[in-house]
Amino acid sequence: MTTFSGIDIANTGLGFNKYWLDTVAHNLANLNTVLPGDQEPFRARVVIAQQLGDQPFAETGSGVAVGAVLEQEGDPALVYAPEHPLADEDGYVVRPLVDLAAQMTDMMIAQRSYQTNARSMQSSKEAYEAALQIGQR
Repeated sequence: MTTFSGIDIANTGLGFNKYWLDTVAHNLANLNTVLPGDQEPFRARVVIAQQLGDQPFAETGSGVAVGAVLEQEGDPALVYAPEHPLADEDGYVVRPLVDLAAQMTDMMIAQRSYQTNARSMQSSKEAYEAALQIGQR
């Protein structure tokens, strides 16, 4: 445990949440990406968190990191749109596998988690500053 472990742990959370928010933004940016029916669709990416350190649920905590980035599973929706410029020879386009409601929920959770880590970092900083003032009075 380091002297500034509260700040260090909150910093790992901030980094993870920033990556998560960037991934959600990428997924939302590709919400309307259509491809010819014979191509693989865009699949939303899902960020998996992994704890840092070798002790599960350590007393002081150890932080978090990106453990994996997976792609959304499932069959793509083929849409018959013969007038679309990307339609294949049968007139189909493939829609991306992005669930708008799930992405918005992930965005809200990641944003709140980011705010919580930022506040935790600020609280740790204030506590360290208060500790430095103890001997000066």
